Amino acid sequence: MQTEFPALAYLAVIAGALLHASWNVAIRGGTDRRMETARLVAGGSAVAAAVLPFMRQPAPAAWPHLAITAILHVVYFGLLAAAYARARVAVSYPLMRGAAPLLVLLAAVWLFQEPLTLPAVAGVGMVGLGVLLMRVRLLPGESSAVGYALLNAAVIAAYTLNDAAGARVSGAPVAYALWTFPLTALPTLAWLLRRRGLTALLALDLPLPRGGAASRWRASLHPVLRGLGGGASSLGSYALALWAMTVAPVAQVAALRETAMLFGVLLAWIFLHERPHLHGWIALALIAAGAVMLRLG
Repeated sequence: MQTEFPALAYLAVIAGALLHASWNVAIRGGTDRRMETARLVAGGSAVAAAVLPFMRQPAPAAWPHLAITAILHVVYFGLLAAAYARARVAVSYPLMRGAAPLLVLLAAVWLFQEPLTLPAVAGVGMVGLGVLLMRVRLLPGESSAVGYALLNAAVIAAYTLNDAAGARVSGAPVAYALWTFPLTALPTLAWLLRRRGLTALLALDLPLPRGGAASRWRASLHPVLRGLGGGASSLGSYALALWAMTVAPVAQVAALRETAMLFGVLLAWIFLHERPHLHGWIALALIAAGAVMLRLG
């Protein structure tokens, strides 16, 4: 049972949240978000495959948890697609990410016997409320996405709790986090690429540029490098969070990860010129205050 939030774990989660926001903003800034996501999954799997042979492997007790998380992540992507097909990202994403920490808080008390301190509960609540405030007004027809988004919040809470338990018994939380990418890559890529194929993944389906095949390969290098960079950022973000869950309360780590929304808005403001409205600034203030409360908890 973890009752304290060490400073190093707190900084690790904040750094992971910044990495998480960075690759999300990079995908949002792309022209083909489905393909950018596919490249991120492929890039993360390639990075994991290159690093895993040189790392201490998770203990046998962790592999059932890895099998469960692979299934849950496939369900997560399916529900994500269903929600985004019915509503904008600005509607679905805050519902999923805002509700998940509250579910994790309730479940962690039972699963990990984590105490409910007042600052921790206040911090989780403030972060969750802040993320939910990011939700914009519904357009006609978007209400059908709410059920999918909230169901996915439950899936996010489930794989967070499962991975927290798996990382703790693995003896190698970073390697555990790395394995989540290759284990979920095949079904995820099969879904994302079902209409385009591997040539699109490598940006080889574009018209032949002047200069022939050599120019095409050079042009495809940039999206491939973006995929590798985004995949490495995603791996680093999750590895930092899972390591923190081995030394700090799971509910507080799960909530603190959602400060990625704060970083995401700020990065989108800087690089994508997206300016939040008044309720957005209020939401950011709540998330920041909640992060402080979690450290006090």
